[in-house]
Amino acid sequence: MIRALRAALLAALLAWPASVFAVQPDEVLPDPALETRARSLSAELRCLVCQNQSIDDSDAPLARDLRLLVRERLKAGDTDAAVRGFVVARYGEFVLLRPPFGAHTLLLWLAPALLGAAGLFGVWRLARRRAEPSAEDAVLTPQERAELAAAGAETSDRG
Repeated sequence: MIRALRAALLAALLAWPASVFAVQPDEVLPDPALETRARSLSAELRCLVCQNQSIDDSDAPLARDLRLLVRERLKAGDTDAAVRGFVVARYGEFVLLRPPFGAHTLLLWLAPALLGAAGLFGVWRLARRRAEPSAEDAVLTPQERAELAAAGAETSDRG
């Protein structure tokens, strides 16, 4: 129990620096409710420079511009959906870290399951192929054993 607790604490300490945001103090909104909404929206939007980070985590200048844009739209009274829609209209759906499920993103959403199924099928086929007896593993008939023994005896007589 103690060992598991230590491992969990170590994992939390190692993950902590990754959760530190790149938001600068001059970007923070004075209204805590608006700032919470801004952080929530920023965590959903992809940094177009880094591409594997949210704009909340990225130090790129474009990410800063997007964070400021989100905050400006929130201060103007836009809803979260309106802000998200504005950013998507400007930069495309690629800016969303979790793209919407639709006909045009179906392959994106199903690809992991399809690749996993293909991998499991490949492993199953490989296991089946190894389980099938090959010609070398076939059981010899008594006549074949006698012929094999006779051939072995002839070889030892020559040597």
